[in-house]
Amino acid sequence: MKKNSIYLDHIGIACNDLQEAGRFWQILGLLQGDNDEVVSDQGVKVRFFATSDNDPNNPRIELLQPLGEDTPVGKFLRNRGEGVQQVCFRVDDLVSMISSLMENGVIMIDEVPRKGSNDTSIAFVHPKSTGGVLVELCQS
Repeated sequence: MKKNSIYLDHIGIACNDLQEAGRFWQILGLLQGDNDEVVSDQGVKVRFFATSDNDPNNPRIELLQPLGEDTPVGKFLRNRGEGVQQVCFRVDDLVSMISSLMENGVIMIDEVPRKGSNDTSIAFVHPKSTGGVLVELCQS
């Protein structure tokens, strides 16, 4: 069986306002993506920032603005305030990664991949299995 390659894809940051939160990343010199995207299934509007437009494999910053208070990011903001909400790793084969994690006793929020932003498939690992960090896995 082929080993599943893994890469840091992005760090997700919950914010109340994409414009306000994005200002720092622009000043820092990161490049804002072309378009914001609404991911209705997750109740969020996202904006990506990259360190380089030359390499699509470079890790990015993802700003997450909730579409409502009762969405996962809306609840995160209410309970914890703005800040890092999740760390995302890109894998070659999401289904086999989920299977491998579950076989090793890792608790998954999503045992089956679902639609994410930028035409990706995603699955979340429960923070109980990661030392308190919400981990997102994605596959292009």
